[in-house]
Amino acid sequence: MEKLKQKLSSRKLWVAIVGIVIGLAAAFGIEENDYAQIAGMVTSAVSVIGYIFGEAKIDAARLTAGAESE
Repeated sequence: MEKLKQKLSSRKLWVAIVGIVIGLAAAFGIEENDYAQIAGMVTSAVSVIGYIFGEAKIDAARLTAGAESE
C-alpha cells in the first residue's frame, strides 16, 4: 500500500497523465480553451491528492513517534 501511495504522489506520473489527457483531447478535436480547462482541473486534483498524501504521511509519523514515547 505504501508503494501505491508513493507512486500516486509522484509528480512525474501526474505530468504523464496530463500529457496523455491533452494528447487525447487533441486527437478528438477539442478546442484550445478546453485544453486550459482540462489542465487546470488536473492540476487542482494533483494538488489536493498531494496534500492528502503529505498530511497522511505526517500523521503516520506523528502517531509512530507518539507510540514510541509511551
